[in-house]
Amino acid sequence: MHIIYKILFTYLLIALFLEAKDIKPIATLQASGLVSDFIEDSGYLYVATDEGVVDIIDLVSRQIVKQIKFEPLQTAMGDTVPVRIHSIDRYKGKTLMVTSSISAYRNVWIDDGKKLTKVIDERKHLMPKRAYFTNDGKILLGTFGSDIVLYDTNEGFKLYESHISESTMGGMVLSADKKKMLIADESGTARLIDINTSKVEQTFSSEHVDNIYSVAYANNTIITGGQDKRVGIYSKDDAFHLKSDFLVYCVGLSPSGSIGIYSSGLEHNLQLFTPDNGQKTDRLIGHQATPTKIMFVSENTLISAGDEYIIYFWVLEQKNISPSIK
Repeated sequence: MHIIYKILFTYLLIALFLEAKDIKPIATLQASGLVSDFIEDSGYLYVATDEGVVDIIDLVSRQIVKQIKFEPLQTAMGDTVPVRIHSIDRYKGKTLMVTSSISAYRNVWIDDGKKLTKVIDERKHLMPKRAYFTNDGKILLGTFGSDIVLYDTNEGFKLYESHISESTMGGMVLSADKKKMLIADESGTARLIDINTSKVEQTFSSEHVDNIYSVAYANNTIITGGQDKRVGIYSKDDAFHLKSDFLVYCVGLSPSGSIGIYSSGLEHNLQLFTPDNGQKTDRLIGHQATPTKIMFVSENTLISAGDEYIIYFWVLEQKNISPSIK
C-alpha cells in the first residue's frame, strides 16, 4: 500500500509540473532611473529611483503622470551626484522617503503634494534602511544596526528607540493594518514586533542559516528569502522551507496569504508557489536583471522590479488563486 501511495504521489507531482506555465508580463514601463523601491496607493504607483526622482504612475493608463524630484548633491570636489531614494511609503496623501546624503548618514523627507520637507536631517546621525508611516501618521524607522525608531514629526523627537538584534538588519515589512512589523537579520532570524510598544511578540529562526534579504507578511503567513538559497514559510501551525537554485533576493505574498512568490535562478525568474504545502506552480519570466521587489496589488495582479530601469506588470491565471477567494 505504501508503494502505491508513493507512485500516486509521484504522478501527482508530475501532473502539477506539466501543468505549470511560464507567464509573461502584460506590460512594462521604463522608470527615470534604477528602481530602488515602490508602493501602490489609490490606483497610483510611486516608484523611487537612484536618480533622485519618484515617478508617479497611473495604474490604469500605466503612464507617468507626475514626479517628485530632488536636487542633486554636491560633493567636496564640486561634482554633482543624484540623490538615491532608498525607500518610499504613503499615508493619507503624503509620501515618505529615505534618501542618501553626502555623509554616510541619511535624510528622511515628506512630500504632501505641495511641498517637499526634510523631517529628519543627516546631522541626527541616523542610518535608516527603510521608513514607514504608522497607522496614526508617525514615522517608523528600521536601521542597518537593527534598531527600530518611532518618530513623532509634529514634535520632532523619538518616542522610542529599541535595539532588536546584534545582527545587521535584513528584510523589513509592515502588516496591512500597520500594527505589526516583521524584521529579519543576517543571523537568519525573523521577528514579529508590536509597533506601539516595540515588543517582540514572536521569533522565527528554524528555516534559515544565513542572512535574510526579504520578508513578506499577510494573513498570519510569513515568507522569508535569503542568502542561503532558502525560502522560509511560517504559518500558524507549521514551518518549513523550499530550496532555490540561487540567492533569494525578494519574496511576496498575496493579500490572502494563499499565493507566495520568490526570485529564482540565474535567469531572473519569479516562482509562484502555494504556502500551505510548498507546491511550485507557474513562473513569471521576463526580467532582464535580478528582481529585488515584488508587490501584489490584488489577489491576481502584481508588480515587480529589479536592478534595472523597467517595472513589470503581471496578471496571474485563475488556477493560482484559491477557490475560497475567487
